[in-house]
Amino acid sequence: MVMNMVVEIPRWTNAKVEIATGEKMNPLKQDIKKGKLRFVRNCFPYKGYIWNYGALPQTWEDPTQINHDTGAKGDNDPVDVCEIGEEIGYPGQVKQVKILGVLALLDEGETDWKLIAIDVKDAMAPLLNDIDDVQKHFPNLLQATRHWFKIYKMPDGKPANQFAFDGQCKNRAYAQSIVQETNEAWQRLITGKTPCKANTHDIQVTNMTVHQSPYKASEKLHKLSSAKALALENRIEGRDDKWHYIKAQL
Repeated sequence: MVMNMVVEIPRWTNAKVEIATGEKMNPLKQDIKKGKLRFVRNCFPYKGYIWNYGALPQTWEDPTQINHDTGAKGDNDPVDVCEIGEEIGYPGQVKQVKILGVLALLDEGETDWKLIAIDVKDAMAPLLNDIDDVQKHFPNLLQATRHWFKIYKMPDGKPANQFAFDGQCKNRAYAQSIVQETNEAWQRLITGKTPCKANTHDIQVTNMTVHQSPYKASEKLHKLSSAKALALENRIEGRDDKWHYIKAQL
């Protein structure tokens, strides 16, 4: 399965850039918490994110539905992607990626799927067709991925994250079923079958391309207020180059 991925956070960077689902036309923006730009801490031995991190457009983890395998509701975001190829991406880049498997993170009690994928242009892509191939050709990467997601919020005083399936990655076929499930949830959202605003969520669904959507904007909608450029990380208050040592087991 080859899908389009939007890169939000390039490998080895810390700025928590994400698709702003609560803003009109869903721009990429750095997350703000308590009035400050948000950065992910460096948890030893990692530097920032350890893959190109992003999301699949036209997917939605529905917070009104409980997943029958994880027993938890969706986290109200597009499905996340960890792209493991060699090239370091850039925010807003669209990569065509091959889906290989999925990790089921339970982030503060919500289902937060993490697809494992590789850029189809990567030299290793022909060798990778399922999750077992990742373990074979990228030894220890899946274990490091699980460990990273387990501890990455701990420097901010939060508990270690938990996982469904005992932290094991599910295979390509299962990952494809998650993509289909979350795309169907997005279709219900964008066509108005699921309300875009409720106690659990408030999503801006204005769009230019989905013809069956009641939220499709006029073709005259071309100009939006210009978003401020992403600031250089080394000039921003809140950036933290410190290595945080976490007492947590793999």
